[in-house]
Amino acid sequence: MKIFVINGSPKGNRSNTYKLTQAFLAGMKESAENAKEDFEVEEIWVSRLEIRPCLGCFSCWDKTPGSCCIQDDMREVIQKLLWADITIWSFPLYYYTVPGGLKNLIDRQLPMALPFMVENEDVSGNGSHPSRYDMSGKKTVVISTCGFYTAEGNYDGIYSLFDHAYGRDNYTTIFCGQGELFRVPDLSKRTNEYLGYVQNAGREYVLGGILPETRAKLEELLYPRETFETWADLSWGIDKEKGEKESDALIFTRQMAVLYRKESYSGKEQVLEMYYTDIDECYQIVMGKEGSRVVTDGSEHATTRIETPLSVWRSIAAGEIRGDEALMQKLYKVKGDFNLMLKWDEYFGDAGTNTNGNRGASKTNGQKTVSGIHIPQRETNMNIMLIPWIVFWVAAPIDSYLGSLISIGVCALVPLLFYQNKKTFYDILSGALISGFSMAALCGGSSRILVPLSYLSFGIMWSATCLVKIPLTAHYSMNSYNGEDALLNPLFMKTNRILTLLWGILYLMTSVWTYLLMGTMVKPYIGAVNSVVPIFMGIFTVWFQKWYPRKVAMGE
Repeated sequence: MKIFVINGSPKGNRSNTYKLTQAFLAGMKESAENAKEDFEVEEIWVSRLEIRPCLGCFSCWDKTPGSCCIQDDMREVIQKLLWADITIWSFPLYYYTVPGGLKNLIDRQLPMALPFMVENEDVSGNGSHPSRYDMSGKKTVVISTCGFYTAEGNYDGIYSLFDHAYGRDNYTTIFCGQGELFRVPDLSKRTNEYLGYVQNAGREYVLGGILPETRAKLEELLYPRETFETWADLSWGIDKEKGEKESDALIFTRQMAVLYRKESYSGKEQVLEMYYTDIDECYQIVMGKEGSRVVTDGSEHATTRIETPLSVWRSIAAGEIRGDEALMQKLYKVKGDFNLMLKWDEYFGDAGTNTNGNRGASKTNGQKTVSGIHIPQRETNMNIMLIPWIVFWVAAPIDSYLGSLISIGVCALVPLLFYQNKKTFYDILSGALISGFSMAALCGGSSRILVPLSYLSFGIMWSATCLVKIPLTAHYSMNSYNGEDALLNPLFMKTNRILTLLWGILYLMTSVWTYLLMGTMVKPYIGAVNSVVPIFMGIFTVWFQKWYPRKVAMGE
């Protein structure tokens, strides 16, 4: 498979359209490699070539048939067009058509045609010229971005041009509005998602054509019209009313406010105050039912205040550093209601400045989206790990033999839950340990020893995980904090490491008093007795999960 890419943007590799083209090529290459097919790409940047305008002399038709009288780089371009199996035209929309340099290249294709008049039903217009060469079997892809909120209705000139050149429906298009957003690091989460769809399109194109569901994703707006046009207007950095230059910090804050999701409104208006410590400027974002607004005089009561250097928050927004890591390094502080930070994705989901620092991936409704592909996700469930222990602790003290049989049965049935839940090492280890204790009891082992020993082993399991990369509780609590992305959050990990240690110590201590109580009349009720303290520990855990991150966020 021979691919010829014509990059018609004057910006070269800085072209927004070129990013889409690279994603499409990556998808094509993946499919070609899977099919063990050769994949060769030749690429030109029109801005680097010497291609002079056509003189309209028709020498290429009569005096030197098939050869232009102008000696420049167009000769090589024609050879590549003849060489390629697939030609990809990549360019931004300039004044509703192609950039000037690319138009010269298109005009200079005249030597590839014969001068005779023919009627071609596939080609738009009345009359056409036959090709000098056999171009049958060759394919064409046109990829372009524009600066309007949508591509719809803005590509009439392009369609007309390529319909005349290649015929209606004889080429594939990917036209994307809001093209300027592909150069904004703050919006990389959404634009990377779109690039994922473009990559999917490249895979599918090689396999026979872009699928309707992928085509539908490609035609979706990156952002609603109002959001995009407001963002675009703000990018000029000029006050709409006065026409004067605005502060970079104010522009940045206004752009962040544009990305507020009003559907996340909780029933109470919130005020996010951004104090940029390095430039001593402070602005407020008021988030309400109908949308957001920026207050410049500080007149609103802040519910959450972020104190940060502008450079730090810009880096977080651009995905250059993770927000959670910056918080742990005390590069910024958060005062007031910390829940806004925990739910940042809900309020500013596409802003990129989330506490997880997530880029190019999102998790919604039990699915994970990576590079535009929705992957069903199974979540871990701590109940799967706890059930065997609880059954053994309750049943074995009442009746050692029967309780052990019940515990073994439960351990045998628990794996059935793995069809809907993601299993962890601790789920498997728990089943193995309880099965071992139950077998020991069936073989005549004393419940006076085995039950306390089970509490001891449970406590050791929890405590020991504080020494490994991921503490036990993190495997389960991550479900409430953006899934596996939470495991990259140092604040989340430290919070869970502390809680895991405390729970481990609790069960180590429980093994001691359980041993003492197993020799008393309380023995049959030991499971109920030992459930009291964990209830209070659970209440403490809920409080600590909120208190500790807030304490760190305040720089304490």
